[in-house]
Amino acid sequence: MTSCVKVFDQAGLEEKIGILSAKVEDPDFWTSEDAQNVSKDLSRLQNKLEIIKSKKKELDDLEAIAELLGETDDTELTKEFYARADTLTSEIEKDQTLALLDGDYDAGDAIMTVHAGAGGLDSQDWAEMLYRMYMRWAEDHGYTVKLIDELADQGAGIKSVTISISGEYAYGYLKGEQGVHRLVRISPFDSAKRRHTSFASVEVMPILPDSVEIEIRPEDLKLDTFRSSGAGGQYVNMTDSAVRITHIPTGIVVSCQAERSQHMNRASAMQVLRSKLFEAQLQERREELENIQGEKRAIAWGSQIRSYTMQPFQLVKDHRSGCEVGNIQAVLDGDLDELIMCFLRFQKTGKSQKPEE
Repeated sequence: MTSCVKVFDQAGLEEKIGILSAKVEDPDFWTSEDAQNVSKDLSRLQNKLEIIKSKKKELDDLEAIAELLGETDDTELTKEFYARADTLTSEIEKDQTLALLDGDYDAGDAIMTVHAGAGGLDSQDWAEMLYRMYMRWAEDHGYTVKLIDELADQGAGIKSVTISISGEYAYGYLKGEQGVHRLVRISPFDSAKRRHTSFASVEVMPILPDSVEIEIRPEDLKLDTFRSSGAGGQYVNMTDSAVRITHIPTGIVVSCQAERSQHMNRASAMQVLRSKLFEAQLQERREELENIQGEKRAIAWGSQIRSYTMQPFQLVKDHRSGCEVGNIQAVLDGDLDELIMCFLRFQKTGKSQKPEE
């Protein structure tokens, strides 16, 4: 009961609903720019609260029945108890996901960047494997994936890739993927067939609503155009349509070469820049940094959030939640739900939770 209350956090929801309701009751609310987003968030939170209240009421009823069964032997009541308990368990498992995704931007879309780290060709190949893994996961969940920028290597794999993932709760599900991912395997690039350790980092940022103000002054931007180096149709590589934007005060550089026109690439690059500047602001506020953007570390040994071991045994282990999955190929093919859910529960409860055998 206690763990259930912690996960569903009714008090936290009621507090957020109270804040949003006060905004809606303001006479000038519907003339404000963020009225639609606030109204949408309020409705979503109210639905969550109703779900939590109904589940807690059913749990209270089952506890009352359990007390009666402790005093009397009633076959029909026993059948009713187990039937209702099974139904409640099933419903809680479905609803629990939404209860875990209660961050400010969890319900929205995400921008993900995968960078190759220490390990040369192996790490570049590993970065491409991670890219494929997230693509498969997104496709399996009906999300829309859009390539923003890709820097491939002639030798093998990719040096970096940036994509947007659009769909309900995309950021909420993927935010826990941010960090360093470590792979241990027999290197396909080593003629001696030795075991190698490779690293790649994953960045995940929310695509911000227009109502979120991020100050970007035109005079702080340096815009460069160049010819796209990637695939994208017969017209993409014929003109200087690719765009690179440098934010001079922070040194943040973003680029986009996936679209046909310079205008469209610039719009996509600006979207990524807004999210990166937002991330930079969060770094100055540690509490929000931990909740929204995660902790950044060096892309090397000792800083990984998750390890994927292919030899001498097969295991995927998340070092934060303690979750372990033996079928590494299924994970690399996009079956990430168990790992994602374990992290979300860990983030909410603060307790390491290994899946049951």
